Amino acid sequence: MKTIKFGIIGGGLMGREFASAAARWCHLADMDVRPEIVAVCDANPEIIPWYTENFSSITQVTSDYKELLANPEVDAVYIAVPHNLHADFFCEAISAGKHLMGEKPFGIDQAANDKIMNCIAKHPDVLVRCSSESLFFPAMQRIGKMIEQDAFGRIIEVNSGFLHCSDMDMNKPINWKRKLAFNGEYGCMGDLGMHACHMPFRAGWVPQDVRAVLSNIVPERPDGQGGMASCETWDNATLLCSATDADGQSFPMTIKTQRIAPGNTNTWYLEILGTKGSARWSSKQINTLEIMEYNGNEQAWQVIDMGHQMAHKSITGGIFEAGFSDSILQMWAAFLYELEHGHPISRFAGCVTPLEAALSHRLFTAALKSQREKSVVEV
Repeated sequence: MKTIKFGIIGGGLMGREFASAAARWCHLADMDVRPEIVAVCDANPEIIPWYTENFSSITQVTSDYKELLANPEVDAVYIAVPHNLHADFFCEAISAGKHLMGEKPFGIDQAANDKIMNCIAKHPDVLVRCSSESLFFPAMQRIGKMIEQDAFGRIIEVNSGFLHCSDMDMNKPINWKRKLAFNGEYGCMGDLGMHACHMPFRAGWVPQDVRAVLSNIVPERPDGQGGMASCETWDNATLLCSATDADGQSFPMTIKTQRIAPGNTNTWYLEILGTKGSARWSSKQINTLEIMEYNGNEQAWQVIDMGHQMAHKSITGGIFEAGFSDSILQMWAAFLYELEHGHPISRFAGCVTPLEAALSHRLFTAALKSQREKSVVEV
């Protein structure tokens, strides 16, 4: 089995998720390539012991990402840092010849994303992908197959979203995601939007225009020093788009991202309504897919238990439910499979491409203009 040696730049929550996935790579049944964590970089020294205590393969620990990128032992990097650092960190990694999985939104704003895209174009031999796990749940994989089989007919409407309640507590101290300098003006769209866009964009459903309603629900939060600090970014966003499919047919598509969503801990959802069939799924009932086929008779939703039907086969029995850790493992399997074989195992089992990330920037930039002007804006 081929080994790809990885460095992690930004060792927080998602860095640990990747490292954990690498540690249980044996859970995957048919992979011919595997990751090995050999280097970790983080400005916070308190983060490092978790890595060094759990991964004997780590030979480099540093607080300077440039040192990690200069390490010839590192083949690829996962970069999970605040949005304002994406352009510089990503471009330096790509220029150093390191294959890159970068966190969303792939740049703090349109200009930063343009810089990243220009760098990618100059280094075609480097694989660059954006992180999003939403496509890799079994129900989403099934929906992808339905799209390939034209099971929906003409699309009538699509609704996609990612809702959670991480900021429901109004006494939660402010963090970098509530500050323009670090998170950017996109707010929740930049932080959450790629999850909601991944499947529609992969399906080829392209937003042509957008009417956005953005909300800053909690304008101030404790600053951690006994005072209050202004919350500068959007908490919630609802985007109503006119989208087109590959045949140029138009339909309404809503994309919703919320940090303050009562009743939702961390919920992905997707609903597709079509002339031949419809489907809907929510991670609230992660193992359940609802499908409705139109055959001239009475309309009725069919409920299907998905089980562990993954794109990349694992040792888990097919009757068992999938969870978030499984989707993380599948996303990383998709990245390494594409790195080794030059293509995803299937159309709907590939990580977010730079072109898809760039489309999200055009959408979110248009949404900001729509909010300011209270108008419909072309994407």
